[in-house]
Amino acid sequence: MANIMERLTADKKVMYTARVRIKGNPQQTATFARKTDAKLWMQKTEALIREGKYFIQAKAKKHTFTDLADRYINTILKTKSPKVQVQYRQQLDKWCSMIGDLCLADISTAVISQRREKLVEEITSKGKRRTSASINRYMALLSSVFTVAVREWQWLEENPVKKIKKLKEADSRERYLSEDEIDRLIHSCRQSQNKDLLVAVVLSLSTGARQMEIWGLKWPEVDLNKGIAKLVETKNRQIRVVPIQGYALELMRLRSKVRRIDTSLVFPSTVDPQKPFDFRKAWASALRRADIKNFRWHDLRHSAASYLAMNGASTREIAEILGHKTLQMSMRYAHLTENHSTSLVRAMNEKMFGKY
Repeated sequence: MANIMERLTADKKVMYTARVRIKGNPQQTATFARKTDAKLWMQKTEALIREGKYFIQAKAKKHTFTDLADRYINTILKTKSPKVQVQYRQQLDKWCSMIGDLCLADISTAVISQRREKLVEEITSKGKRRTSASINRYMALLSSVFTVAVREWQWLEENPVKKIKKLKEADSRERYLSEDEIDRLIHSCRQSQNKDLLVAVVLSLSTGARQMEIWGLKWPEVDLNKGIAKLVETKNRQIRVVPIQGYALELMRLRSKVRRIDTSLVFPSTVDPQKPFDFRKAWASALRRADIKNFRWHDLRHSAASYLAMNGASTREIAEILGHKTLQMSMRYAHLTENHSTSLVRAMNEKMFGKY
C-alpha cells in the first residue's frame, strides 16, 4: 500500500510525504517539495521493496568501504593463515586509503578501474612500480571482499570488480637448478656458518615443500622411521604428507640427535625459539659463494617439480606432492615429461612389435 499526504509547514509551504507500506517490511517514508517527486519515489521504492533490493541499497548508502573492510578483517580474515593475514591487511589498508571514505553505493566499476590505474602508476616504497601480477592480487582480494558483501551480508546488489578484466601477466617463471648448480649449491651450504641451512635446502629440493612449510616444520610432524613429514601449516590450509627420502632423510636423522628441548620447531630462531629461523641472510651468502644468479628460495620448489617431471612423475603426482590446488598449476612442468613419455611409448612398441 502506498499513499501521499499533503501538509502545510509552519512557514506556509506545501510539502508532500510519500508513504510505502508492504506487509512483512518496515514502513518507508520520504518528504518532497513537489508532488511529482513524491510519486516517483513512491513508485520506485515500492518496486525495489517487492524485488528485495530496497534495503540492500539502503545499506550500500549507509556503509563506507572502511566499514566493509573492518568487518571483513574481524570475521573472514582472521580465519586465514598468519602470513596471508599480513599480506591481505596491507592490501586492504591500501584500498581504504583510496576508497575508504566512499559509500558502497558510490563505488562503481568505473571508480575501481580508475583507482586501479593509480595502483599501476604508483611508485612503491621499493622505488618500483607494481607488476601486473601484483595488481591482479590486489584486485582479487577486493573482489573477494565485495563478493562476501553481496552474498552473505547483503550490503550490495552486485560486485563492482566483477566486470573488470585482469591485467595480462608475464609468463610464469620456470627457473630451476641444473645438476651442476645443485652441486655448487650443496657445497656452498656445507661451507655456511649456519649448520641448518644445508638441511633446510636439501629438504626443500627433495620434497618440493614451500618455504613457510620448511622453515616452520615441527618435529611432531616428522616420522623418521617412515620417512615422511605431515605438513600442517600449508598455504591451502590442507594437511599434506610428503616423503623424506635419501640424503634429506640422512640429514634429518643427524639433525634429530641435536634437537632443542625448549621448542618443537626443527629450525628455531636463535632469538625466540618459538619462532622459525629466518634463513634469508645465510641463503643469500650461499648463492653468492655458489655463483648462482636469478634464483629465489621458492625456485627450489620449482626445481623439485622439474626433476620429478623429468624422472617420470605425472602431472597429477606432481600436484599431489607439491600440494597444488589444481592440475593446471602443475601443467607448467608437462613439457619436461616429453622425453620420458617418448621412452615409455618406445619401450611399449618394442615389446608389442619387436618380433616383426
